[in-house]
Amino acid sequence: MMAYKSLDGVTISDIEDLGIESGAAKRLHGSLTDIIANYGAATPETWRNITAHVLSPELPFSFHRMLYYGCYKDFGPDPPAWMPDPETAGLTNVGQLLERRGNELLGSSYKDPISSFSDFQEFSVSNPEVYWKTVLLDEMNASFYTPPQCILRENLSGDGHLLVPGGQWLPGAFGNPAKNCLIVNRKRSLNDTMVIWRDEGNDDLPLNKMTLKELRTEVWLVAHALKALGLEKGSAIAIDMPMHVNSIVIYLAIVLAGCVVVSIADSFAPPEISTRLKISDAKAIFTQDLIKRGEKSLPLYSKIVAAESPMAIVILTKGSSSSTKLRDGDISWHDFLETVKDFKDNEFAAVEQPIEAFTNILFSSGTTGDPKAIPWTLATPFKAAADAWCHMDIRIGDVVAWPTNLGWMMGPWLVYASLLNGASIALYNGSPLGSSFAKFVQDAKVTMLGVIPSIVRSWKSTNSVSGYDWSAIRCFGSTGEASNVEEYLWLMGRAHYKPIIEYCGGTEIGGGFVTGSFLQAQSLAAFSTPAMGCSLYILGSDGAPIPQNEPGVGELALDPIMFGASSTLLNANHYDIYFKGMPIWNGKVLRRHGDVFERTSRGYYHAHGRADDTMNIGGIKVSSVEIERICNAVDNKVLETAAIGVPLAGGGPEQLVIAVVFKNSDNPTADLNQLRMSFNSAVQKKLNPLFKVSKVVPLPSLPRTATNKVMRRILRQQFAQPDQGAKL
Repeated sequence: MMAYKSLDGVTISDIEDLGIESGAAKRLHGSLTDIIANYGAATPETWRNITAHVLSPELPFSFHRMLYYGCYKDFGPDPPAWMPDPETAGLTNVGQLLERRGNELLGSSYKDPISSFSDFQEFSVSNPEVYWKTVLLDEMNASFYTPPQCILRENLSGDGHLLVPGGQWLPGAFGNPAKNCLIVNRKRSLNDTMVIWRDEGNDDLPLNKMTLKELRTEVWLVAHALKALGLEKGSAIAIDMPMHVNSIVIYLAIVLAGCVVVSIADSFAPPEISTRLKISDAKAIFTQDLIKRGEKSLPLYSKIVAAESPMAIVILTKGSSSSTKLRDGDISWHDFLETVKDFKDNEFAAVEQPIEAFTNILFSSGTTGDPKAIPWTLATPFKAAADAWCHMDIRIGDVVAWPTNLGWMMGPWLVYASLLNGASIALYNGSPLGSSFAKFVQDAKVTMLGVIPSIVRSWKSTNSVSGYDWSAIRCFGSTGEASNVEEYLWLMGRAHYKPIIEYCGGTEIGGGFVTGSFLQAQSLAAFSTPAMGCSLYILGSDGAPIPQNEPGVGELALDPIMFGASSTLLNANHYDIYFKGMPIWNGKVLRRHGDVFERTSRGYYHAHGRADDTMNIGGIKVSSVEIERICNAVDNKVLETAAIGVPLAGGGPEQLVIAVVFKNSDNPTADLNQLRMSFNSAVQKKLNPLFKVSKVVPLPSLPRTATNKVMRRILRQQFAQPDQGAKL
């Protein structure tokens, strides 16, 4: 990082040197001088006023950087990039709740929404019955056919330990989360827009919109068609297609009909599709013939066929050949809907099920090479929506966009986080990397834009969002990868310095365990708070939690009492995966997560990657074993490999590095660049086309434990050293 002047040392010439015209430089310098006179040269209030009165998206990013780093030159870790103010804080969902009921909930310690937010987060952990009743039932208007007997039932043994580590949530409740997405309540009317979308290539055409009335009609029709097809309650039905309005309709219809969605990402290769279909015992799959991206047409139905899927319902994409030949037993989307054309506008009676019934099966990689099949119950959607309500402040009138896919948890999360809170979903059917997506964000007046860091990196490097008005954005959400300070400073500047709410959790949690808040100062690439209802523990070298408010680094563990979290797996022992061998704390066995986290001296949290042998490549968790199995078979000169996710020195997503031991380690003859390309080709073909091998490192042998297990953590530390990281 280059050295920056303190703000009181910045001159007009310094500003001009960044390419800013002389007259503008003088005006900017004058505004900066006034702010320094009022607030000093190096305070958070100085920065807040700079973002409000000096900086704009049109000014060079180099100017933004100069002022940010100049202001916080001597601040130390975690300088606030955004700070709440009392007026806007009181308008947030949580702010309004606390202003109405803060004294009732927190007693005499309550001061105001900003000062008392941390106390409220602690209250959400210590008083789950009151907290979740308040948020789910009173604030979010969650509706159940049969109300729960209570919020949480903690089944205790005679010695006071939990028999079920996570307890039982909403016991006795019956309901249907898709029905909750479609009902009329005080949050919305039938004429409210629920989905906004645009197809790639139609940048100059009006946006497509679907009202609640239209969405209900479409969902009911698909639910009727599922029933007509003989798919009974509890049937697993897969979706493997891009995130489009049809995907949303299909997803909600499957859940409304009492069936179970099987989430499969459209980027997967046939073997991965097949594995997920078999594990879930899927009875049918929704897909489309191909995916259009610009001039390219990417096959999808043919991958489904190669995966030997069950019956497929196939959508023919606009402009594709209507003569696509389907397998015997498969059916086109048109013919599927024709079977119930007489039911159009007929309401489908939602199938009400017990709270523990499955609504969705998603997959997350384990450390053994097999994907873990994680069921979402009826409760999980409300965890996703509650996170959005509390932390991203999603509410009626908001427009929420997050480039994702139903194959990953953020796809279903987006559906529930938006619709259960009365907001609209904004979908762009195309690549999110170019200017067309930026224009869509502008035209749709997106208020909450979700990202992953690699998308932001692409936007910044290509300047593809330049010139578009993102002033409607109230906040960004970020998940999936470790973020980067520089890139996220740039991102905030595109929307007049609206906050970035970092969000880290897991498929097995249904949302986040650590995140940010509109009621706290937000620092770049950092988390400001545990999620509501969650307690975090950083384990010290002795395996026990370090004191709650002390800084430290270690493997993260979670309190087992966490609304929405998984309690079973389809193909593994849930207790063994998440609880076996974990420390007992305050009478409860802690829940394993697997990430290494740091709590800083200012109370922020930083993620430092996986503690086990699962890595995060491009926002996708994948087992090292899965990649190694493929790479080991690429070249007969290779004896063994180790796949390592290595963080870049400046922060950001992990890079995939393959350590290679050759059979003739004294005289390896392989061309490393050619080998890297061969690894890339094999991994992309057999595992995921989004994965990329950044580097191949030859080693005489792999470091191993006494029991012969590969010590990937040692390699990760070695490759992450500055002299190594610079070469990646």
